[in-house]
Amino acid sequence: MPTSMLITWKKELDKKGKYPAYKRIAELINEDIESGKLQPQDKLPPMRDLADALEINYSTASRAYSEAKKRGLIDTTTGAGSFIKGKVPAIKPSLAPYEMTMNMVIEPAIPTLIEEIKDGALSSIAMSDILSSVRYQDFGGNKETKQCFLSLIKRRVKNATLDRVVSCPGIHGGLVALVSQLCGHQQVICVDSLTYPGIKSIAAQLGKDLLSLERDSDGPLVNAFEDACKTHEVAALYINPTMQNPTSSSISKSRREALVDVALRFSVAIIEDDAYGLISDDTAPTFATLAPEITYYINGLSKCFGPGVRAGFILCPTQRKAEYTAGALRSLNVMENPLIHTIICRWIKEGTLDHMIQGIKREANLRQVLIKKTLKSHHYTMEENAFHFWLKLPKNLGWNPSDLATKLRAHGVNAVSSAAFATDNNPPQALRICFGGPSSQKDCQEQINTLYEMINQPAHLSNIAQ
Repeated sequence: MPTSMLITWKKELDKKGKYPAYKRIAELINEDIESGKLQPQDKLPPMRDLADALEINYSTASRAYSEAKKRGLIDTTTGAGSFIKGKVPAIKPSLAPYEMTMNMVIEPAIPTLIEEIKDGALSSIAMSDILSSVRYQDFGGNKETKQCFLSLIKRRVKNATLDRVVSCPGIHGGLVALVSQLCGHQQVICVDSLTYPGIKSIAAQLGKDLLSLERDSDGPLVNAFEDACKTHEVAALYINPTMQNPTSSSISKSRREALVDVALRFSVAIIEDDAYGLISDDTAPTFATLAPEITYYINGLSKCFGPGVRAGFILCPTQRKAEYTAGALRSLNVMENPLIHTIICRWIKEGTLDHMIQGIKREANLRQVLIKKTLKSHHYTMEENAFHFWLKLPKNLGWNPSDLATKLRAHGVNAVSSAAFATDNNPPQALRICFGGPSSQKDCQEQINTLYEMINQPAHLSNIAQ
């Protein structure tokens, strides 16, 4: 850190503003991060050196670093010092093939199921009023559509009511509407330090700020969330609590209750992304069950049927907020596709969706047997029914996760580096590995064998890829 920056900080502190010196120092760190003067991994001076340079006592310097850490600005490693974490990195649209970066749902190769899907779609179109279906529609779904979606929501949120349901063109589209609606100027949205990359992309596109929350194996830390609510104007907590993307783990009931307690005390909205809820056997209550008055519950068919359907649904806290959400969606999308809704309703009513879910779960668990056998000596997390897992890399591997993910994708393995999911500029040595899509069990076995060989004999396969 240049001496000139400390001289500037000293001048700012001498102005005797309305904030205590320790808070002003934290603000100065934030300002220099915003301006680009401080970059991720920049080392800050030891607290005693900071105290001497700014002519403050040691306890004030210590409080300043503690305050900056609470705000998610710095990280401290015992024996190494304090380093800048920086802002949440924005995710820009990628030109990489989508199938090698997305977590694609398993496509069960069951001929009778495929015929059932086709028959339901064709019958729906044949029996629909085709002219009315190609006219402008009211946004948020007609009554029949919302009733069908409500039947799915009630599997996860027993207290859901029809007047709070709004349909949307997929979970991602629904999140765009919610972020634009809930997050005002100078507000932030709290996110897990490992999170769905789409929320990073949405925030970057809308010019909204995300605040990373430190995590452990059970999700975001409660103290980190509470500190954020005390030091920032928090608009919402975005959370993916069940079969999380990327870690394939679910947050415990006790951690959910503790996070809800903080959100209620500070009147912070919760955006609960339950994308994997309909294929999960997790029994912990949803956030929408624990705190219906502040939670926007969002789900869809991308991870339990197919992403091409582009259908999702939101359960809002109240009828009035459902109307606001429908208005935000309308301004972004004008209308949804009534023909798709007609087909989906038939699939739901006739049990086709449930047959697909059963097929996905059965195939996922068969593939998991192959993965567990091959990777039994490695550390990973993979929840039952999931079609992705989180692989922690050996420290002596010799590649960083991004390079390894690139090599693996070149060999047909759907691997994504931890950097794509990190929101604190400090990605762990890990990869998300997906084994869904149109591939077979044989393909899955070959991909996992490649992964195993790449990790255990990196130099050999590195030469092959070049």
